[in-house]
Amino acid sequence: MYKPNVDYIIKQLITICNIPSPSGNTGKVTAYLEAELDNLGMRTTLSNKGTLIATLTGTNSKIHRTVAVHVDTLGAMVKEIKQNGRLRLSPIGSYGWGSVEGETCFIETHSSTIFTGTILNTHASAHVYKDYIEQKRNEENMEVRLDEKAVNSKDVRSLGIEVGDFVSFEPRTRVSQSGFVCSRHLDDKAGVAILLEVIRYFKEQAITLPYTTNFIFSNNEEVGYGGNSSISPETKEFLAIDMGAIGEGQATDEFCVSICAKDSLGPYHYELRKKLVDLALANKTHFKVDIYPDYFSDATSALRAGYDIVHGLIGPGIDASHGYERTHKEALYNTAWLLLSYLGSK
Repeated sequence: MYKPNVDYIIKQLITICNIPSPSGNTGKVTAYLEAELDNLGMRTTLSNKGTLIATLTGTNSKIHRTVAVHVDTLGAMVKEIKQNGRLRLSPIGSYGWGSVEGETCFIETHSSTIFTGTILNTHASAHVYKDYIEQKRNEENMEVRLDEKAVNSKDVRSLGIEVGDFVSFEPRTRVSQSGFVCSRHLDDKAGVAILLEVIRYFKEQAITLPYTTNFIFSNNEEVGYGGNSSISPETKEFLAIDMGAIGEGQATDEFCVSICAKDSLGPYHYELRKKLVDLALANKTHFKVDIYPDYFSDATSALRAGYDIVHGLIGPGIDASHGYERTHKEALYNTAWLLLSYLGSK
């Protein structure tokens, strides 16, 4: 009986989380995944917009399944080089500035030089500014303090830093003895690591799936157009693997595989959802069906692009989404198990 290799998932997750990949600058993580898939014996292709695609030929090649994860993360760009030598940022993706306050960040220049800095509010000194606590955390009031001797804009530009340079956030990935995985960018690098584990198992066991299955590693999901292309015309079912949202009023927890019934764009396909639930019940997989109120996925991007598909979404329960996130090894295990069960089913 298959038991997901959680150690392999964790190893891949730590590696992938530590490869910066804000939307628009995902080349390094895509190259890593291309090499890993090659090591597993998977042929890959790269779309014009940078989506990585791998395919397992199944018994039935007239009907395809497509599984999508996304490699891109939240991040920022340099919006302005301020006269005091600090950097003003423009966000990539949706998050609150308070969630990155005090975080180490990495600035990548045109020449690929990397500089470090810290994201702070402009009134960061509690001993100087009376409004330190009350100051609103927004784009105008946040800045990067560079770890360089740069006290004016000329100093900054002499380093090669310019407007439009990408900024990524330190993931601070760690695994507790109790099995919790804490990191930025578990959305959706946890899904990427889970998918690699399932592909590894199919290849090593030389398993032929009932349907030809395409694996899409999209690179623009956080900005709204991840899974909207490179879908084979034979695809009938499209399953996104992404985070299960946790919070007040949610059913999802950090130990389950979450099956999405509806997100902010509407319901997911009812029959596919019921199939996923039945598979989870049959295999005694800990799961929760949930509704994500402020959310979209690669699957909904595909529908909005006009693809005639059956769409679904599953993923590990992840706390503090788009912040310093946390899940548990059990959620990774349960998601991998349900994904494998689905892909092996008719």
